[in-house]
Amino acid sequence: MRTTLTIDDDVAVLIEQEQQRSGASFKGTVNRLLRQGIIATRESAAPHPFVVTAFPIGVRQGQNYDNIGELLDALEGPEHR
Repeated sequence: MRTTLTIDDDVAVLIEQEQQRSGASFKGTVNRLLRQGIIATRESAAPHPFVVTAFPIGVRQGQNYDNIGELLDALEGPEHR
């Protein structure tokens, strides 16, 4: 496909540097870099889901779990704040 593309000056410098480094043509360098960028974007756009594994912590006899303030006082002492 033939198209006209306006490339920012800083990007053009990077392309030219990569072209000189690799020895490839301008067209080949641009196509390779675009291909790499598109593939990298697809891979980063679909992250693996974060999965949390829950474990039962049990319930201590005599502890009131309805009031978190009282629970912290009982477990960590009144100076926890």
